[in-house]
Amino acid sequence: MSGKSLQSIRGIHDGLPAEVRLWQRVEAAAHETFATYACSEVRMPILEPTELFKRSIGEATDIVSKEMYSFEDQGGDNICLRPEGTAGAVRAYLQGGLTRAGAQRWYYIGPMFRRERPQKGRLRQFQQIGMEMFGVQGPLEDIEVLAMAHSFLSELGIAGLRLEINSLGCQECRPGYRNRLVEYLKAKKEQLCVTCNERIAKNPMRVLDCKVASCQAALTDAPEMVHHLCEGCESHFDGLKQGLAALGVPYQINARIVRGLDYYNRTAFEFVTDKLGAQGTVLAGGRYDGLVESLGGPATPAIGFAAGLERLAMLLDDREEGGPDVAVVALGSEVVNYSLMQAAGLRAAGLSVVHCGGGAAKRQFKMADRESVRFVAVIGGDEMQAGKIALKDMASGEQQLLALDEVVRVVSA
Repeated sequence: MSGKSLQSIRGIHDGLPAEVRLWQRVEAAAHETFATYACSEVRMPILEPTELFKRSIGEATDIVSKEMYSFEDQGGDNICLRPEGTAGAVRAYLQGGLTRAGAQRWYYIGPMFRRERPQKGRLRQFQQIGMEMFGVQGPLEDIEVLAMAHSFLSELGIAGLRLEINSLGCQECRPGYRNRLVEYLKAKKEQLCVTCNERIAKNPMRVLDCKVASCQAALTDAPEMVHHLCEGCESHFDGLKQGLAALGVPYQINARIVRGLDYYNRTAFEFVTDKLGAQGTVLAGGRYDGLVESLGGPATPAIGFAAGLERLAMLLDDREEGGPDVAVVALGSEVVNYSLMQAAGLRAAGLSVVHCGGGAAKRQFKMADRESVRFVAVIGGDEMQAGKIALKDMASGEQQLLALDEVVRVVSA
């Protein structure tokens, strides 16, 4: 089989060790931060019923109409690879019988799938961290969710991010706004791209988010939802802004944030960077108070967000990830078993250890160098007789003859 035939599918790639280490940094920050907000991890299946996303996301959205991997399985069921996590979380919430269990605060980590055009930081299989909160309806909960997202990104040390917020209104105020927007867009249709013209009838608010320069030029004076809110939505949005200000979370109002999914209402937000080109959103979400009900449950307010691991990893600082703590070098076949015992003792103490396999000393030291270890544990006949280890600090070149517990103490310092 040729090497070419073994290449991965375009837009789907392997997570090799260097990248996975970055993902793990993101995941660790998520676990730590979300726990402080009393969020619990859930794990949902990758395969979901296709109908779930048609009903939740909307058949007119790009995700369902163009990007979703859906197929009929051998049993005749129409299923898909999940393109996002919120709809699956709602299904799990309903299927688990949790609608009367009080507020639920969940997060999840795992792969999602969309057949979109591969670009910087956007893949057809991508890793995502998502958070959902069910049974909460006031601006206070929105503030908490945005503060959590801000804390999570701050924990990662990513600089240059800005929080942009908007209100998408509700069923009371959005229909009137939609009519005004459609009237405006029809008058501008000759200046809009083909995709935007298709969206006028299906999903007109998405036109405001178009990245085509000529479309943006035509939309400079387009009506914006934030200026057509009903009293309830305006009060909610004011409460959100006041809470963010109280917590010292900086934000900007961006009336062009519309989100790509049909189920959002009221609060919508994005954390954006200028370091990833035109597609600069790294974490985004909003409120979706009608989604649970549309999928057969009781009226349930909810809010959530999602972030792509690959895109976040691209923004992490480039500090070197350290190699193993210790490389064990065994000088002579007679000390191999003793060296294995010492390696086992170091691992039992919680250190990361690579055994260089014995044999020629030069080869073992080269291996230790390639592993970028902090220390080399050199074990020869004299060390074995003394029950000790010759520990070499690779940074300073200093070497000490130490007992196992002393090695652990020095390496762990």
